[in-house]
Amino acid sequence: MATVTLENVNKVYDNGFQAIYDLSLDIVDGEFLVLVGPSGCGKSTALRMIAGLEEITSGEMRIGDRVVNDVEPKDRDIAMVFQNYALYPHMSVAENIGFALKLAKVSKEEITERVNRAAEILELTTYLDRKPGQLSGGQRQRVAMGRAIVRQPAAFLMDEPLSNLDAKLRVQMRAEIASLQRELGVTTFYVTHDQVEAMTMGDRVAVIKDGVLQQVDTPQNLYDNPVNVFVAAFIGSPSMNLFDATVRIGDNGGSITLGPHTLSLSAAAIAARPGLRAYDGRQVVVGVRPEDLEDATQTPDAPADQRLSAPVRLIEALGSEIMVHMSIDAPTVDSGDPDAPEELPGEGQANAVGRFNPRSAVRAGQTAEVAVATDNLHFFDAETRLAIRD
Repeated sequence: MATVTLENVNKVYDNGFQAIYDLSLDIVDGEFLVLVGPSGCGKSTALRMIAGLEEITSGEMRIGDRVVNDVEPKDRDIAMVFQNYALYPHMSVAENIGFALKLAKVSKEEITERVNRAAEILELTTYLDRKPGQLSGGQRQRVAMGRAIVRQPAAFLMDEPLSNLDAKLRVQMRAEIASLQRELGVTTFYVTHDQVEAMTMGDRVAVIKDGVLQQVDTPQNLYDNPVNVFVAAFIGSPSMNLFDATVRIGDNGGSITLGPHTLSLSAAAIAARPGLRAYDGRQVVVGVRPEDLEDATQTPDAPADQRLSAPVRLIEALGSEIMVHMSIDAPTVDSGDPDAPEELPGEGQANAVGRFNPRSAVRAGQTAEVAVATDNLHFFDAETRLAIRD
């Protein structure tokens, strides 16, 4: 096991396109770090540079104490798990798992011992004589994991390994990979575009956009304290609702105005964000998590000045909760995520999503009275898009 360190790493292709800008990351010994971002943001390029499959234009990369900028992939002591499994169809499961050891001239006895151990961990013992074509997608992914495990590498690199699986199997394999990594304690760098995957698997999560690292933190801190509008919208499902608003600060609290709606802010809410006082009378971006919007009939204690009325467009009943899509008569904000559903920033009548109590009686086509947990709002500078806190 080892640390993996990137210091001011850049990647510029021959045509002048820069895929990675001054990327600095420390993946500590035994850590599961997930790099997440939208399509085309540079996350797979970063992984391929660690693997040695892409050359680094500038900066320094270390695995343990060794600088590996110019070290061949086979000599970096890492094991990769690919999106498409990359199994040899003519070989048995046992032969696939042990193939790298055979190339390394490891003795047959040790190969058998390591393969059997990996198969036991991954519950593949009964499949060792089968060919990949006889296995399910989840079983083939386990074989690919087994091939990485037997090498006993300093680090695992995983490039969207679950994207070819169906939704139910993806949830199962998420848990299995996270559990396996903790059991083995191997430093792991995992790339995905799925923020739910990132939040549920990583010890820490790094968010990247257009080749620029945005924030690195624990999953909960990313969710609770996003540094900018992009991270706020990208982390969380459904996404954070974002609106242009005007904030006003008084002696004993304040308010925000969203289109025709004015909501009060408590003194405690402003005290928790001292930097907000500098924005008195100014436009800001306000973020509201779906769980901070609720059917007012389910929260009768919610003050009248922390409620708004909104036409309900669509309801998604999920059993334990309902997702209520509403029209809020306020300008929405472009989060900068190219994969986000298209809206009309600044046009008004924005779509907002609330996570309501399943006992709510709201119906599509009706107007709902919605309680807003204003103490939990997020505030961002309208120009820099950075969070307003201290």
